Amino acid sequence: MDTTDVLTVSEVARRSGFAPSALRYYEREGLVEASRTAGGQRRYQRSVLRRLAFIRAASNVGLSLEEIRSELAGLPSNRTPTKADWHRISAHWRTRLDERVAALEALRDKLDSCIGCGCLSLKQCGISNPADRAATGPDVPGAAYLPPMLRRQHG
Repeated sequence: MDTTDVLTVSEVARRSGFAPSALRYYEREGLVEASRTAGGQRRYQRSVLRRLAFIRAASNVGLSLEEIRSELAGLPSNRTPTKADWHRISAHWRTRLDERVAALEALRDKLDSCIGCGCLSLKQCGISNPADRAATGPDVPGAAYLPPMLRRQHG
């Protein structure tokens, strides 16, 4: 491997926008690979930048880490992915994006009357919450009636 084709952790972090801890995490999760120098320092092939850009884009679309892992498993490990490779694995994103757009439009259209919180504080709400169902529903806590596509799980 030519040394101009490898990057240090700090170079990858600077160029990708991911923190070094995220790079180590993604390596542990099997999403990216690094070789080690004789001193144990990580070195990444330059092509890792494409994988990291894919990870960022996929997570912004709403793919879970498991879905991202599955998509990346379809990429070649012995060469830089081609445009056809990227097209093939990102084809289902259109459906995910369409769902996200629909959820955002639904939120936008009800935003002046309700944001899906189930708080009962508005006299006229676009999303009904009789008898405070939101307090005991499976979607509590948070914006209980926010479209599922827009709900992020926080731990």
